[in-house]
Amino acid sequence: MEITCSRCHQAVPSDSCYCPACGLPQLVYSSEESGGTFQPEREAAIPHDPSSVEWRSALRVAAILAVPAGLLSCGFSPVGLLGLFWVAAAAAWAVGLYVRRQRSAGITTGAGARIGLVTGLIAGWLAFGATALAFFAKRFWLHQGQDFDQVWQAMVNQTMQQQMQAANADLQAANAFRSLMLSPEGRAGLLLIGMLVLEIALLGFAAAGGALGARLTARPRSSQM
Repeated sequence: MEITCSRCHQAVPSDSCYCPACGLPQLVYSSEESGGTFQPEREAAIPHDPSSVEWRSALRVAAILAVPAGLLSCGFSPVGLLGLFWVAAAAAWAVGLYVRRQRSAGITTGAGARIGLVTGLIAGWLAFGATALAFFAKRFWLHQGQDFDQVWQAMVNQTMQQQMQAANADLQAANAFRSLMLSPEGRAGLLLIGMLVLEIALLGFAAAGGALGARLTARPRSSQM
C-alpha cells in the first residue's frame, strides 16, 4: 500500500517518519500484530526548543501591543514617563500571548527578552515618529511655534542662571553656550539627544518586561509537572 504525505501528497517510504519532499512528520503504521489491519504505532514529534523564537508569530503580537505602548510613550503623552512601564507591560503581555499561541511549555528568559526588545524597538520608533509629527503639526499647522520658543528660552535662561550661581562659570563661555542652545541647531541637537536617551530607556524596560513575561508564563506550567 502506497503512503502519501497529507500536505504535499508525495510518496513517502513506509519506514520513514518524515516526508522526503516537505519534511512533514508522518505516522508510522504496523500491521504485524493487528492481523492485517493498520494501527498507529507512534507519531514523530519535533521537540520544542524553549530558547528559540518563531518570529512570524512573535512579530505579530509584538506589533499589536507596541502601537498603544508607543503612543503612550511619545513626548506629548498624558502619562509622561509612566509610558516606560506601559512598554514593559506590553512586552510581558506580548510574551504571554506568544507562548499561548505556540502552545509551548514556556520559553527562556533570553527568548522573552528578545521578544520584549523587538516590542520596544517598534514602540520606540512609533513614539519617536509621533513626537516629531506632533511638533511639526503644532508649529506649522497650528501656528504654535512662538509659544514653544518662549517656553524653550525661559527654560534655557533659568538653567544658565542656576549654573552661574552654583559654579561661578565664565560669563563669556556661558553666553556662548546660551546662544548655542537658543539656536535652531543646538535646540534640535538637544531634543535629538533626549529622544535617543528615551529610546534606550524604552529598550531596557521592554527587554526587562519580556524576560519577566517569560518567567511568569513558565512558572505555573512548571509547577504542574
